Amino acid sequence: MEGEMPEDEAVGLEWDNSAVQSPEQPAESEVADYESPAPPEPDHTFKIVIVGDSGVGKSNLLSRFAFNRYDSGSKPTIGIEFATKTMKIEGKTIKAQIWDTAGDDRYRPIISACCRGAVGAFLVYDITRHGTFEHAQNRLKELQEDADDQGIMVMLVGNKCDLSHIRTVPIREARDFAKKSSLHFFETSAADVKNVDDAFERLMTEVYYSVTGTRPDGDSGSSEEEFY
Repeated sequence: MEGEMPEDEAVGLEWDNSAVQSPEQPAESEVADYESPAPPEPDHTFKIVIVGDSGVGKSNLLSRFAFNRYDSGSKPTIGIEFATKTMKIEGKTIKAQIWDTAGDDRYRPIISACCRGAVGAFLVYDITRHGTFEHAQNRLKELQEDADDQGIMVMLVGNKCDLSHIRTVPIREARDFAKKSSLHFFETSAADVKNVDDAFERLMTEVYYSVTGTRPDGDSGSSEEEFY
């Protein structure tokens, strides 16, 4: 299942045009306009959503992964934000369309509509606020109902692990919930970059295997061996 996004809303990536050269010493009358090569068409485009309570760091996770940026003073998302990133998986070009959803329940109808057609999701909580973990458990059912396909790949993400000295959600409690719910599980920190790329890349890889049915022999896709 592949998501689509109107061209006027897409966030593009910068491409290296250094390999594009003009002909050597062309005559003035021979000079033509040379256009930069278009980005390669992706083999697959996957729609990924990020859900969770307000203030758990969803926007900074996306910003860190897509642009390697972090804003300690970022404000809560209003409605939906969107970015894209392209990566290689098993030699294939994969484009991730990543939708960052608001954590405020008043945007629930918008979030519900956004989740339709998603093939992967980050279910994010703040390890220093146990209530956000409890809400994440409730949001899981809503997420699965909102997505068109009950087989949506979901990763439970405990964010702000740089603040582990004031954590209120034990790793074992989150890991047990993830295992019981057949979720992959990472703890991340957008502030110090810990596990951010690993979490996104792992989710995208699992989505790729699920959609294409090409999981390598010996890879069970188990969520038990994750990074904390």
